[in-house]
Amino acid sequence: MTHQIHIIGGGLAGSEAAWQLANAGVKVRLSEMRGSGVMTPAHQTDHLAELVCSNSFRSDDAERNAVGLLHAEMRALGSLIMAKGDEHKVPAGSALAVDRDGFSEGVTAALAAHPNIEIVRERVDALPDGPAIIATGPLTAESLANAIGAQTGEDSLAFFDAIAPIVHRDSIDMDICWFQSRWNKGEGHDYINCPMDKDQYLAFHQALLDGEKGEFKEWEKDTPYFEGCMPVEVMAERGVDTLRYGPMKPVGLDDPRTGRWPYAVVQLRQDNALGTLWNIVGFQTKLKYAEQIRVFRMIPGLENAEFARLGGLHRNTFIQSPKLLDGELRLKSRPNIRFAGQITGCEGYVESAAVGLLAGRFAAAELLGQPIASPPVETALGALLGHITGGAEVESYQPMNVNFGLFPPIEGRTKKADRKLLYTARAREAFAEWMPA
Repeated sequence: MTHQIHIIGGGLAGSEAAWQLANAGVKVRLSEMRGSGVMTPAHQTDHLAELVCSNSFRSDDAERNAVGLLHAEMRALGSLIMAKGDEHKVPAGSALAVDRDGFSEGVTAALAAHPNIEIVRERVDALPDGPAIIATGPLTAESLANAIGAQTGEDSLAFFDAIAPIVHRDSIDMDICWFQSRWNKGEGHDYINCPMDKDQYLAFHQALLDGEKGEFKEWEKDTPYFEGCMPVEVMAERGVDTLRYGPMKPVGLDDPRTGRWPYAVVQLRQDNALGTLWNIVGFQTKLKYAEQIRVFRMIPGLENAEFARLGGLHRNTFIQSPKLLDGELRLKSRPNIRFAGQITGCEGYVESAAVGLLAGRFAAAELLGQPIASPPVETALGALLGHITGGAEVESYQPMNVNFGLFPPIEGRTKKADRKLLYTARAREAFAEWMPA
């Protein structure tokens, strides 16, 4: 197939961009290095849009949550990622979580079946001369990263992203643990909760501090962590109560054995459609494998836990997008190149796919000679795009999830309880006016 645009990277962003372009009638070459004998430190398969960390797309509440609002906007624009997420949904309270294998297999099959998409398993080492979208994500191959650095004249920024362990459901002691979502949201029983009393928590906290950690490679040293994906042992180092106010917060969870909130709680979330695998929420880690098994089996109810996957940590890279990209995600110094996904500095599965969706639509309009307006900054898509392409401070630019702090403030005095509803109502109105254009 003779292609009109080359997409490099078959993750969430590249997959979504390819889908948007192909549905607009554009011929796409989608290059993915996995499957060509090359693998990354984090991936386990050659499926497109593989989820390498959590299986959650986070809140699906479009009334009070910015990421839920982003979900709704993407669905309205025919997002492949959201369609397959909905198709492979697993219970997760008010969140949207997916069967990770079914999801990525579904995305791969849809793209492979599209007549306008050619999937090529290859590593690309240089920036293309023609129209292209770079969506190689935070684990961009060194050769291509060097080519990007040479073109931009800027060193890539970097941070650490961590992976949480996954436990086999039948190895969890349900005489100790119980099913409940915080404040009984969603179905009310979408999480498994492991309670700790004070002594158990203090012993566990000390074990995290004392546990043997994996050593960083030379190129990983002095790289900052992303605050939204902090290793559990690093949180423990910040203070004895940090975990109790973070992933081990017991608020809104009633232990049926006591009728009270425990001192601390470890939560597990369903990881596949069968309900046989559950991931430990917020427990990404750099502990060595043997230490992970020893320390995490200190958690009440996980004394005999069998792990389907242990945690890990890898280095991620992203560009200084507010300085390097224009409002349509084009590289200012080389406008035939667009960037999409986590390499732009957005953080999160949905945000990555959303930027891929926008890059695909911008590129399709340009190739077809059609006008296109950027989404209004009052929308979730527009707020995220605005942050990436100029709304953030260049010198302090760090990966960012979509949140209401990226939106223009609501004018006038408002009650705090009503503010989120006002943001989403305004966003829906702005989106409805923009979408027909």
